[in-house]
Parts: sequence; C-alpha cells; structure tokens
Amino acid sequence: MFNICLIAGLIYFYTNNYSYGIWKMALKEDLKKVIVEGLFLEDIKPEEIKDDELLFGNESLGLDSLDAVELVVQIQKHFGVEIKNIEEGTVAFQSINTLAAFIEERQ
Repeated sequence: MFNICLIAGLIYFYTNNYSYGIWKMALKEDLKKVIVEGLFLEDIKPEEIKDDELLFGNESLGLDSLDAVELVVQIQKHFGVEIKNIEEGTVAFQSINTLAAFIEERQ
C-alpha cells in the first residue's frame, strides 16, 4: 500500500511541476510578444529577448519611460494585473523573469 501511495504522490508531483513549468514558459513567451507588439518594437523579435535581459537602462532592451507607461496598460489588459506605483514597476520591469514572477504572484 505504501508503494502505491508513494508512486501516486510522485506522479502527482511531477505532473503538476511539469505543467507549472510549461505555464511559466508560456507566460514568458506571451510577455515577450506583448512587449514587442504592444510597444511596436520593429527591430526586435520576441524570441530575441532573453529572460534575464534588462528591459530599461544601460545595456538593456532599450525601453524608456513612455514605454513603461504603455507597458503598465498592456500588462493590465492582457494579464489582468495592475502595477499600482513606481515602486512596483521598478521591481516588476527589471526583466522578463521579474515581470513573470510579478504577474504570477498577483494572478
């Protein structure tokens, strides 16, 4: 009986973690598309954005403060998550990884 419970538990664990991993990858891909399409970035493709690449500042994707305002709107529109102030935006908009984590925590 113990072995059956152990096997069922392992199957449940791996199935849920696999699904979570797929969902998180899909979220990051969706974020990249929203950034490129929502901000009308013509010189870059979503797949060219690295998950840990800085979105703003020196040596970054090159987004500016106007892009930040539009990105707040796009995040709320596409993911139903509100970025309420500059402090939240500063944390969330560091990279695709931080933005995905921000959205995940609030959905």
